[in-house]
Amino acid sequence: MKETHKETVKRLKGIAVSPGVVIGKARLVDRSRVKILYQYLVDERQVSREADRFKEAISAAREQIIAVKNKMPEQLRKHSFILDTHTMILDDSMFCNATIQTILSEKINAEWALKKSVQNIEKLFAQIDDRYIKERIVDVEYVAERVLRNLAGKEQESLSEINERVIIVAHELSPADTSSINIGKVMGFITDVGGRTSHAAIMAQSLKIPAVVGLETVTHHVQEGTLLIVDGYAGEVIIAPDDEQIILFQEKQLQRERYESSIIRLSHLPAETVEGHRVAVRANIELLEEVVAAKDHGAEGIGLYRTEYHYLRSANLPAEEELFEDYKQVAEIISPSPVTIRTLDLGGDRISSEIALTKEANPALGLRAIRFCLKEVGLFKSQLRAILRASAFGRVQLMFPMISGVQELLDSKAILEEVMNDLDREGHEYDRHIRVGVMVEVPSAVAVADLLARHVDFFSIGTNDLVQYALAIDRVNEHVAYMYQPFHPAILRMIRQVVEAGNKAGIDVALCGEMAGDPLCTFILVGLGIEELSLNPLGIPIIKKIIRTLSLEESRKDLEEILDLDTATKVRDMIKAKMRPLLKDLDQQGLITSYNNQEKRALRHG
Repeated sequence: MKETHKETVKRLKGIAVSPGVVIGKARLVDRSRVKILYQYLVDERQVSREADRFKEAISAAREQIIAVKNKMPEQLRKHSFILDTHTMILDDSMFCNATIQTILSEKINAEWALKKSVQNIEKLFAQIDDRYIKERIVDVEYVAERVLRNLAGKEQESLSEINERVIIVAHELSPADTSSINIGKVMGFITDVGGRTSHAAIMAQSLKIPAVVGLETVTHHVQEGTLLIVDGYAGEVIIAPDDEQIILFQEKQLQRERYESSIIRLSHLPAETVEGHRVAVRANIELLEEVVAAKDHGAEGIGLYRTEYHYLRSANLPAEEELFEDYKQVAEIISPSPVTIRTLDLGGDRISSEIALTKEANPALGLRAIRFCLKEVGLFKSQLRAILRASAFGRVQLMFPMISGVQELLDSKAILEEVMNDLDREGHEYDRHIRVGVMVEVPSAVAVADLLARHVDFFSIGTNDLVQYALAIDRVNEHVAYMYQPFHPAILRMIRQVVEAGNKAGIDVALCGEMAGDPLCTFILVGLGIEELSLNPLGIPIIKKIIRTLSLEESRKDLEEILDLDTATKVRDMIKAKMRPLLKDLDQQGLITSYNNQEKRALRHG
């Protein structure tokens, strides 16, 4: 009998998006899409009525979204902007007006007309290189699904109606779903689809409930009431576990809680090596609401504030005042620690319809970031004005992204000087000596780092793009993602070259991106002389703990040997050997799972 039960046990691997371990019964939630089976023509006399039917479905969807927003749990209030985005989509011309126009011109049913509009929007999003932005197409699809349900007269079960302690199992969950979760009853959730930047993932983190997404087929394997173990650290789900597995995971949960409690208590201590050499550990954020979490996890400031959100959330460009208020609040909350605000790192293909640009075959190598800002000077000046005005309220630093050479930097600083002169004439207060830096994220910037260093106050090495551009790989492409190797000798030598250029010029050198948050990278980054690491707030306590166990002298002594190694695998193996005791401790607590998964993937491909 026992053997039979064991055969039914299944382990599925997905993406860990919210930490914790929970054991409970499954509650299947049907989120299957409304099927549009066919297109049909509408009689000439019925065309206007069909358009009105669509408008009524849009109106009903707006009321439904507003109702969900008004009932959001307090823990999720800071994410209400997501639902605001959904109401904006309802008003977007490509979504609403285009559908109505299709109904009127082609005389077809509203469902099919809406489908055509969504397909056109999907084609635009398919051209976007950035994973986070590309995944926002799901918001359009969520809104379209709501409208389609209204057209079909189909109601959907609300998660607020769940009144027993369960683990939600669904193909996918929309922001409206997670916004209406009964937080006293829902212990966690798992889905077939989704990623680390999905809204469901963000909501789960705010609710502090374990969640695993991207399981692909979990809804096919789980029945209503099935016992589940959800491991939000390892991204694993065990279906129908036996008693032994349940006891094991309960013990692991207790271990993790004790360990995390201990490192959180120490997270506000400085990150100093055993010799007393200090490394600043700061946070990467995308939203104002993340500043508090950064401080709670021991961040010594904001090393990278990505400013794209305000440009993506609506069809219109954000006003200077809107940007100023946001930057000002970040500066005030994090004060007296610094905040480094990166100027817009997007292309015109991703933002306001006010800017008409030709579609690009390869946006990643096209008109984006500083190139785009130097072309759209009015937009650039508006953001620079907001950043400078905010500098009167805290320690604000300004950083230009994707600088490829000295001329781009000089052109950017010239526009900054123009904005300063304008603010002087208008009588605005700001920091006239604001620190200005550049992100070093393309190989050409590395090659001329010594020249760039003469014109800036600091460097920040953006490893995500640097690895991608230097190794000519797309880390989102599953066929070559295994080649995304931060330990590649070329990458390490590039980092050393930038650090040496910074040291010679007497400027600070920071590093952000996935390498900054990878425990295995910490050893070599300290040895290379990186003075500041900027990473996801949740990873800060662990990186600080690692730094406090390291010897700067030993890291430097091993550096030359490491840089003489000729493959990423050899580099990784040597660092693992040096850090084995500490890594074993972290691995036992399940706190370096992301690194382990990456390494296994790399080893499978030799």
